[in-house]
This record gives sequence, C-alpha cells and structure tokens, in this order.
Amino acid sequence: MATNVDLLGSYWTLAGAAEPHTDKDYSPFDFKDRVEAAARAGFKGIGIWHSDLAHTLKKRSLKEMKQIFDDNGIKHVELEFLTGWFLDGEEKKQSDIARKLLLTAAEVFGARHIKVGHFEKTNVAMPRMIEAFSALCTDGANHGTRIIYEMMPFCDLDSVEKALALVDGAGAKNGGICFDLWHIVKLKIPYEKVARVPLKYMLGVEINDGTFECPWSLHEDTINHRRLCGEGEFDVKGFVAAIQKAGYQGPWGIEVLNEELRKKTLEQASTGAFNTTIAQFPR
Repeated sequence: MATNVDLLGSYWTLAGAAEPHTDKDYSPFDFKDRVEAAARAGFKGIGIWHSDLAHTLKKRSLKEMKQIFDDNGIKHVELEFLTGWFLDGEEKKQSDIARKLLLTAAEVFGARHIKVGHFEKTNVAMPRMIEAFSALCTDGANHGTRIIYEMMPFCDLDSVEKALALVDGAGAKNGGICFDLWHIVKLKIPYEKVARVPLKYMLGVEINDGTFECPWSLHEDTINHRRLCGEGEFDVKGFVAAIQKAGYQGPWGIEVLNEELRKKTLEQASTGAFNTTIAQFPR
C-alpha cells in the first residue's frame, strides 16, 4: 500500500443517505462517527458540505468539531460548496450567507480550502467572474484558507482554458483549480492537458470512476452513478500517474455520489472507499 499519499474522504462519499440537490443533503450519520470511521479507514482528510455544516452546528460548536478532527489525526479539512458568488439578487444573498458560514469555519478548522463553482450555465461575462473570484480569494486569505474553483460540464467554465483564465486573471496566491476526474472524463479532456496546468493553480485533485457513456442524463449520472476507483471504465491509475509526474503533492480526494453507496454502513463506505482508492497509487 502507498504510504506517502494522503487521502481525503470527500463529503458525498461518506455522507450516507444524504440526498444531493435537495433540502435533505445533510448526512444522517453523526459528525463524530464520520470522522472516526474515516480515520480508522486510513483517511487523513475529510470534506464537509455547507448545509451539513449548518446541520452539525445545531448540536456542536466549531471548536468542538475542530477538536474531533484533531483527536482523529485529520490534517486536511475541505469545505464545500459555494455557488452564486458571481451573481446578483437572491442567489447572491443566499451565497453570502453560505460564504460567511464557510469562511468562519475555515478559520477555526484551519481548513485547507473551500471549493466553489456553479451547477448550471449563466452566461456571466468572464471579467465579472474574475472580479468576484478575486474578492472571494481575498476573503479566503483573510481567513487563512484557499479558494479552489471546481470545473464541471454543467457550468460556464467548462474547459481547462477557461478555468485557467479565471484563476490567472484573479492573480491570487490562494486561488486555484480543483480537478475532479469524473468531470475531466465527461468533458473528454486529455490527462496530459491537466498535467500541464501550472502547479501553483493545481490546488485540489479528486479521483473516482464511472462509465464513458450512459442511458440517463449527465445530472443523473453525476449524482447517482459514479463509482469507486477501479470499478468502472476510467483509467484512474493513468490519471494518478500523470498528475504525480506533474508534481502534485497535496491530498487526493475520493468523491463518489452513488445511490448504492448511500445504502452502505458508515464502516463499509469508509473502508471500501479508502481501500479502492489507495490501490490506484504505486506502492
């Protein structure tokens, strides 16, 4: 087993029966139980969704959550997901509420980064997005964390070139890109193109598996049919090799949204996710 790699159990992988894009997207598993199960499995990092964070704070304080991380050797905390940060009106108002929550938590946790993006196309002009991302990075820096943009097929910035234009335009030292293998494969982006991204912008990497084609919608595919590493058609090991060769040394997230995975016990999900993911790395 690879011993020089830190894996991060992304939120959806360990969230159990949480329902994506609904008002029940918080995990039914207790926060402490999730962290302990992740640590037992071998994870050194864990992810928290914004609504799950709000749900957890009904019973625990940020300080108590931080202590649970520390007690279990969790070194990398990922906070997500902020949308609407470049829009106006009600969407921006709701975004600002989540923004304050995530930034406050990031400072207390010493979070590695906050993931941001959007789940649909808006046709907002690039200069506006750059301005908003730059301001977000400034807020992140003031709270001691990174801001990473997750490139997806569903959003305005659906290519490496567009994502680079965003972060390069903002010019923030704590601003970068999150590359999720599922999105990369669905966008048919060659691994070599991702590997050529300057390391200063390659601030988050997530791996997973899936199929090249599917009979259902892309949205249905992303929330219910992703697979654990090695259980689909993707060349996961090839992607890992390309990104490692490029020099990436941060934690590797494992993000799997899958309806069957949601039925598993916390122990089954955490152990299965860790073992199948670590197997993708050279010993």
